[in-house]
Amino acid sequence: MMHWSTRYLGTPYLELGRSLAGVDCWGLVTVVYQMDLGIELPSYAGDYVSTDERAEISALIGQNKRVGPWQAVTEPAPYDVAVFRRGPHESHVGLVAIPGCMLHVPYDHAKVESYLSGRWGQRLTGFYRHFEAASKVPQ
Repeated sequence: MMHWSTRYLGTPYLELGRSLAGVDCWGLVTVVYQMDLGIELPSYAGDYVSTDERAEISALIGQNKRVGPWQAVTEPAPYDVAVFRRGPHESHVGLVAIPGCMLHVPYDHAKVESYLSGRWGQRLTGFYRHFEAASKVPQ
């Protein structure tokens, strides 16, 4: 049986992209949540002009961590959102694929990488679970 993340591997990076034709990091989360879990997440595509606007993206991430359908978790599970710093700002997200690895799109295309070591391990700030996701995650 193929892992759920396989269908997204190689999806090209596209600033403000929100489809399999191309995605940025939040766009990948929205596409996966819609396609796999049937959960419609806000696009935020109109809230920043480019992924270089780290302060704006960080503000959106911070706002959603405090309110809304997200809960911080210490034991990450598939489909949980991992949040990372880039410089002083929390401005990158990925999806837990399996414990220790995430599906994300850094700047070229979607891939699975470790979030425990390398450049991402030092930048990890937390994991968040959508309240609807737990009941919809395929077993």
